[in-house]
Amino acid sequence: MSYSIGIDLGGTHVKAVAASSAGDVLARLSAETGVEWKEKIAGLVTQLEAGQQAPADFIGLAAPGLAAADSRSDASLPGRLPGIEGLDWTAFLQRAKPVTVVNDAHAALLAEAWCGAAVPFRHVIMLTLGTGVGGAILADGRLLRGAIGRAGHFGHVSIDSSIERSIAGTPGALELAIGNCSIQQRSRGRFTSTLGLIEAHRAGDFAATAIWTDSVRALGRALVGFINVLDPEAVIIGGGIGRAAGDLFTLLAAELDKFEWRPAGHRVQILPAALGAWAGALGAARFALDHDSQR
Repeated sequence: MSYSIGIDLGGTHVKAVAASSAGDVLARLSAETGVEWKEKIAGLVTQLEAGQQAPADFIGLAAPGLAAADSRSDASLPGRLPGIEGLDWTAFLQRAKPVTVVNDAHAALLAEAWCGAAVPFRHVIMLTLGTGVGGAILADGRLLRGAIGRAGHFGHVSIDSSIERSIAGTPGALELAIGNCSIQQRSRGRFTSTLGLIEAHRAGDFAATAIWTDSVRALGRALVGFINVLDPEAVIIGGGIGRAAGDLFTLLAAELDKFEWRPAGHRVQILPAALGAWAGALGAARFALDHDSQR
């Protein structure tokens, strides 16, 4: 049976799946990233192929940063995973067919469009809310990568007049308003994680509720802008913060009710991601499959 391997290379864990051409997960494995992340990936590929008793037809890798134009390596990932920029995965894994590389948020949306929350849509955007804010755009059923693979970095859109900058140099960036990267500053040192903030909010802590509400309102206002620019049918919210369930989606819906432009009553659906932590790996497998068909 034809199958693909998808790998999601994160800062703390590497996740890998074997997936059929229909998107069924045949096997999944994970390992801590560590300093020997290249060898960990090679080992996971070997284990998955042994389990399937056949070589994979296609292999794809998802990682943060910008993928090269030829999709064979990471072109830009400063300050993380030394040695990954320019690494040719096809050569490293000794493969005859190209091993493709795609941005991790792009991969997550590809997976959701393949077998998750975005299946019914041809025009959809996804935001991944975690340490920062990543994202991706599906336009007329196709992933929008942009000129250098930068499309979808919603977290680096300026939403206020703050002089504080995101890691991309954007002042007043969205990810500084809701990302886990700024939670200590936003809470004046009270919380070290957004999860802790949300738990305090649920427990009736008024100060925590004020901080959380301000964060979600900032996200809502940003979404109004993204909707007006990209005109999606739906917005998919994923990432660790995206699992806040009603504490996120109820507040977000109220903000969009106030500000979303709804011609003829049309409203954009705001939906939670369906595939969880394995979306990046599954999307990497899908990207490899699509890349081969396009060749």
